[in-house]
Amino acid sequence: MKEAKTALEMYRMMLLIRRFEEEAARAYSLGKIGGFLHLYIGQEAVAVGAAHAMRPTDSVVTTYRDHGIALARGMTANAGMAELFGKVTGCSKGLGGSMHFFDAENRMYGGHGIIGAHIPLAAGVAFASKYTSDGGVTMVFYGDGSASIGATHEGMSLAALWKLPIVFVCENNQYAMGTSLERSISVTDMSKKADGYGMAKDRFVAEDVFEIRDRLKDAVERARRGEGPTLVEILTYRYRGHSMSDPAKYRTKEEVEDYKKRDALNQLRAELAASPETAKDVEALEAAVEAEIAECVRFADESPEPTADLLEPTTYAGEFAR
Repeated sequence: MKEAKTALEMYRMMLLIRRFEEEAARAYSLGKIGGFLHLYIGQEAVAVGAAHAMRPTDSVVTTYRDHGIALARGMTANAGMAELFGKVTGCSKGLGGSMHFFDAENRMYGGHGIIGAHIPLAAGVAFASKYTSDGGVTMVFYGDGSASIGATHEGMSLAALWKLPIVFVCENNQYAMGTSLERSISVTDMSKKADGYGMAKDRFVAEDVFEIRDRLKDAVERARRGEGPTLVEILTYRYRGHSMSDPAKYRTKEEVEDYKKRDALNQLRAELAASPETAKDVEALEAAVEAEIAECVRFADESPEPTADLLEPTTYAGEFAR
């Protein structure tokens, strides 16, 4: 099969993300995770394809549905699960939770909870790369629900004007929270918004992780050459509700099952299992992922919570700080 070693790496990461999310959902139901929890199940190929399209020196900014992208960029499952459990060993010391994963070492700059507000922040990261000529490209992810937000327009407008090295990736999972695409936006092809900014565009379905990698890499390298930003709309689908509090009754079971038949993770596994070159590696890889997930849950369970020494200076300032 094509790029057998890379295919195995991609499958391992896609499976790790899915199993991480499934265990996070289980822990939430047991009361081990509080607050919000937005799962990435069904969209794993986007994160993994994107990670393979970038260099380690490139930057990522994303929304509150951030676990998968953080893992794909190199965050450990231990640091991610501990953050969900509110433990001090988490990526944000247990203070950010699900929506605020942050990993400066891997240039993953959030995890942002306010819809669309992270787009100008990502433009700022890209501006820094252009200003310092460090050769970096920023990739920013947002959902279809962010497409009509004012801050999204402002960030894209400036990025195009200044030809910033940035790629805007719209993960169009068909629903803005519980509102279908057709009921939330007048033009459902959101890549057309690029025309208004004079930037390049692309649009495709997330069924093949290699296609995602290759098409995003084209956009990344275009930005790296100084040719300005690209808006890439990737049509994907989330199998769970918007968050754990969403029963997703606004769509039919048949619709969800139809999308699952085209699941990029399962398609890649079938291809790997059918190839004599990789079939022997699949079960061993899956066992290793299960062990990693079991370890991250154990690690999160046994890690300590933040103490007053951390909570006080990060909660109070000015006259209230000691």
